Amino acid sequence: MLSPADMATLWLTFKVAGIATLLMLLFGTPLAWWLARTHSAWKGVINAVVALPLVLPPTVLGFYLLVLMGPTGIIGKFTSWLGLGTLPFTFPGLIVASVLYSLPFVVQPLQASFSAIGEQPLEAAATLRASPWDTFFSVVVPLAKPGFLTASILGFTHTVGEFGVVLMVGGNIPDKTRVVSVQIYNHVEALEYTEAHWLAGVLLLFSFSVLLVLYTVLKTQPVAHPLK
Repeated sequence: MLSPADMATLWLTFKVAGIATLLMLLFGTPLAWWLARTHSAWKGVINAVVALPLVLPPTVLGFYLLVLMGPTGIIGKFTSWLGLGTLPFTFPGLIVASVLYSLPFVVQPLQASFSAIGEQPLEAAATLRASPWDTFFSVVVPLAKPGFLTASILGFTHTVGEFGVVLMVGGNIPDKTRVVSVQIYNHVEALEYTEAHWLAGVLLLFSFSVLLVLYTVLKTQPVAHPLK
């Protein structure tokens, strides 16, 4: 069975994933909209930067975040100047690392959904004198709802399964930065395979369940007519 320490790591993991997913949607939505609409020469560069965590080893990203957020790093000096101290081995640092590592899993589905909408719905809204904000929330968001659903679920589940980045930036501090993936590693390292099986099984069941819901919902998701 799951021990109190295992339950604590589960709660902390879901807390990190929930906050990180909200932040990724907050910052990723305008970024995805800009990438879907812009013809700027910087589009390719920004796309590459956003997608970098997909191909970069997590420990590499974690190392550079550790340096940047450390006492001598640019971010570390700024947060220290604000009186917040440094972010490595803290809960906020864990959130920052999780957001940066899982961001492509939110931005890319949203960007694809925004691109698939096309120009016709936006032009129809313009003829009705809808403001850009009204057009986005009344036309774009409903049409891109499957993209928001996909982005939310993939961002959340990917954050839950992080290991390399969170270990580098957050460390292994009980009740503060020790997440499920790190706890499983601890169990295996201590040859506690039964405990590792329980935690790994919970993550396996959770990941399969949310993906099953995702594909089931998307399969039955009605597609709104762009002019309705």
